Amino acid sequence: MESFTKADKRTHYCGTLNSANIGERVTVTGWCQRQRDLGSLIFIDLRDRTGIVQLAFDDATDREIFDKAFGIRAEFVLSASGVVRSRGEAAINKNIPTGEIEVYVDALKILTTAQTPPFAIVEKSDVKPELRLKHRYLDLRRPDLQKNIIARSEIVKITRNYFADNGFIDIETPCLIKPTPEGARDYLVPSRVHPGKFYALPQSPQLYKQLLMYSGFDRYIQIARCFRDEDLRADRQPEFTQIDLEMSFADEEDIIAMNEGYMKKLFEDFMHQPLEIPFKRMTYKEAMDRFGSDKPDTRFGMELCDISDLVKNSEFSVFKSAVEMGGSVRGITVPGGAAMTRKEIDSLTEFVKTYGAKGLAWYKNTAGAPTSSFAKFMTEDEISAILAKMGVAEGDLALIVAAKNGVVYDSLGALRCEVAKRLNMIDKSKFNFLWVTEFPLLEYSEEDDRFYAKHHPFTMPMEEDLPLLETDPGAVRARAYDCVLNGTELGGGSIRIHTTEMQTKMFEALGIGAEEAEEKFGFLLEAFKYGVPPHGGLAFGLDRVVTLLLGLEDIREVIAFPKVQNASELLSKCPAVADPAALAELGIAVVATEEE
Repeated sequence: MESFTKADKRTHYCGTLNSANIGERVTVTGWCQRQRDLGSLIFIDLRDRTGIVQLAFDDATDREIFDKAFGIRAEFVLSASGVVRSRGEAAINKNIPTGEIEVYVDALKILTTAQTPPFAIVEKSDVKPELRLKHRYLDLRRPDLQKNIIARSEIVKITRNYFADNGFIDIETPCLIKPTPEGARDYLVPSRVHPGKFYALPQSPQLYKQLLMYSGFDRYIQIARCFRDEDLRADRQPEFTQIDLEMSFADEEDIIAMNEGYMKKLFEDFMHQPLEIPFKRMTYKEAMDRFGSDKPDTRFGMELCDISDLVKNSEFSVFKSAVEMGGSVRGITVPGGAAMTRKEIDSLTEFVKTYGAKGLAWYKNTAGAPTSSFAKFMTEDEISAILAKMGVAEGDLALIVAAKNGVVYDSLGALRCEVAKRLNMIDKSKFNFLWVTEFPLLEYSEEDDRFYAKHHPFTMPMEEDLPLLETDPGAVRARAYDCVLNGTELGGGSIRIHTTEMQTKMFEALGIGAEEAEEKFGFLLEAFKYGVPPHGGLAFGLDRVVTLLLGLEDIREVIAFPKVQNASELLSKCPAVADPAALAELGIAVVATEEE
């Protein structure tokens, strides 16, 4: 290894060199992508975060430098100086931006050597994710992953600039907060100076950003780190980043317009394409009835069709009993789906069972000889009425679920997306934005025999539904709104409660009495006494925004050091066992479970 001196500092990034630099003396630094020994010629592809440039050595090169180049292997860290020259027409590499030129090296230093890496540092790696994450520092050298992380940085810059230009103030809120009683599980942090007491890591800055509105900062923005101890999916992590904002003296229209402007700016500056605003809107009820989801993918059809009225008196007990118990019978029509095999339909049946459905009824409208799982239990008139209402043409396939409404929506909502993927029905070039509005304020838990807030307990009910809060809480709609893109919830928000009277009513609907409310939210209720402006806000999931704009499937591809499915990090092997002395100082005893 050789020392790094002032003379070895780069003058140019590798990927920025081009024919305009021919004749210039430059210094480039980076990692050896590969070395090619052609006897009297040696070529080294030098890589940094901007790209690759070719270093050239020949029999006219100083012998010491040539011999040094001969010994270089993949991932050696180098500093190389020399003159930029043309490769010549026959040697141009059209696959890289620097393919017309090379650096003819006259000074070379090996700053550090490297072992052979456990996988090749190349784009579109097919290496197992577990191995990539275990050696994430190597994985992050891959050009495609570096482009993702750089793109994320660009999106954050555009975000900060847009909201700053619109009068928002960037304010940090605490990461050590009071544990919250609602929502997902908190990550708890023990306090050494307050024995037996705990902080929580914030699931969101919700209460603090509301307090900032009370404080007179009428427009707040934060790129906020958030933490939730919940089961992971492809689009979730235990720690994540929100684009968090709040506005005073504003209603839904103000907040929606501000964020449509943000998305338009993001598409213009980052995607370099126009975005039409305003976005389409749909109520929660319409979204569920048409798509079975509160975050519908509207890039394709196959909307749900309710046939309950046609089958409620049929002899087919599966359909009839579903309606009698207060559920429904609904289906989707798959264009050209009659070509699907029985094995493929059986796999779809197993798919809907994972969403609580007991089975999947189907009808293949094939020319001359339709087949079905339920037609023999129904009259020809009933079948004709079903096919007509569902719009099942010749060659189509009808897929039907009968159950409680929640199961019907969940299973068919997921099924239409699954079928669309399998049959390549989704135009991936489309960006279909949608606002979903008028969510239920509360949702009932049969297990706990109580209502919970659909979003959080500080959401304002719709004014016309206020009388229902005491008589029919489940029917109350919230002044809440979600921004959906291609079937993914990008973010959500609401207008907040800003009076003691309304907040008290909300707590009562949730079964939170005055004493409990004071204990858990006393500081918020105290603040209500000193003048609270009408306000509302929204938070986008930054990781999801970046993932969707880059056309990726997994948010781990846009996070530098992500966790895996069980919320652990393979690189540092966290979480880990704490030092017994540290636990003793905190007054914590670890109790082993039977499973352990």
